[in-house]
Amino acid sequence: MPDSTPRPWMTGEAADLFTMAAAFFDEQVPAHRERWEAQHHVDREFWLRCGELGLLCANIPEQYGGGGGTFLHQATIQEAYARQGDRSWGNAMHSGVVADFIHRYGTEEQRLRWLPRMATGELIGALAMTEPSAGSDLKAIRTRAERGPDGWRLNGSKIFITNGGSADLVIVACSTDPAKGAKGISLLVVETASAPGFGRGQPLNKIGQHGADTNELFFDDVPVPAGNLLGTEGAGFAMLMEKLPQERLIIGITAVTAIELAVALTTEYVKQREAFGAPLFEKQHVRFELAECATLAKVARTFLDDCMRTHLTGGLDLPTSSMCKWWLTDVQCRVIDKCLQLHGGYGYMTEYTIARLYADARAQTIYGGANEIQKELIARSL
Repeated sequence: MPDSTPRPWMTGEAADLFTMAAAFFDEQVPAHRERWEAQHHVDREFWLRCGELGLLCANIPEQYGGGGGTFLHQATIQEAYARQGDRSWGNAMHSGVVADFIHRYGTEEQRLRWLPRMATGELIGALAMTEPSAGSDLKAIRTRAERGPDGWRLNGSKIFITNGGSADLVIVACSTDPAKGAKGISLLVVETASAPGFGRGQPLNKIGQHGADTNELFFDDVPVPAGNLLGTEGAGFAMLMEKLPQERLIIGITAVTAIELAVALTTEYVKQREAFGAPLFEKQHVRFELAECATLAKVARTFLDDCMRTHLTGGLDLPTSSMCKWWLTDVQCRVIDKCLQLHGGYGYMTEYTIARLYADARAQTIYGGANEIQKELIARSL
């Protein structure tokens, strides 16, 4: 395991939260990981237990059932979980994105209706943006909602949706006025238990992140009450853009923790594994490779910690959040690739954590806005 001491930005009670959460995940995740990967989702019982411990919606005010904290507390929980090298649990989406959207943009009635049950784990949240023909280009979405006398009729499909197979509450990005382009995009909340015409595909077979609940969703003339419009009509694109820096920062936390775990595991492995009569660690090439990886891990952690401090004090700007997302995930893939190579043939075996880290890392450069898009956004700011 990487260093388990709280990070510098985990001030006050956040440090205690990290210690508690890390101990819980140390006990629970290794015991259930194989089953989660086989069934392609985390058990609802795990969600409910996390709700009891206050690990869901930690950044939501207590009046709505949350922990009464800030993004600091949500990031602390994410860091504690990421130490496991596991990508099954979709709380980053549930608490860090969906609950945050509802609290930020929802009406008082919507907050009171949904957030308390999200905090207990009774409702699992998802955000449906990506479509088969529209990935990072959100302006190209085709899912359409037409207004009726009692609300909306939703038609279309979404793909690669985190928590898609389990979600009880799905925020759907859709076009309510195609003629207006990006200014015609709105966010509708679909309550899946009472949504005739709503369907889910089979769990998607991914290269990695096998325990993560990832599905395609279908909307066939799904009725959505007028009261389930999140924010104002046509403001969906602006709302999504406003929250992107925080989403990218969450991805960065996962990236850096995976880097540190890979370096720690590999250092331990090469000190034990012998080749040509001596531990691998005595070979200069191995030591130099690890020296490079350890340096990248240190720089990545320093950059992430700086981004965290900036976001907690004044908010992370879009170009810096793009730098955070693309560079940290790129380093994640590079370092883990080097570490797997130092494991030799065993690095290719899935019972070794490094193999799972390798497979899980690849998607990090794609979701949350592909890294090529992040570079374009940075270039526009220069």
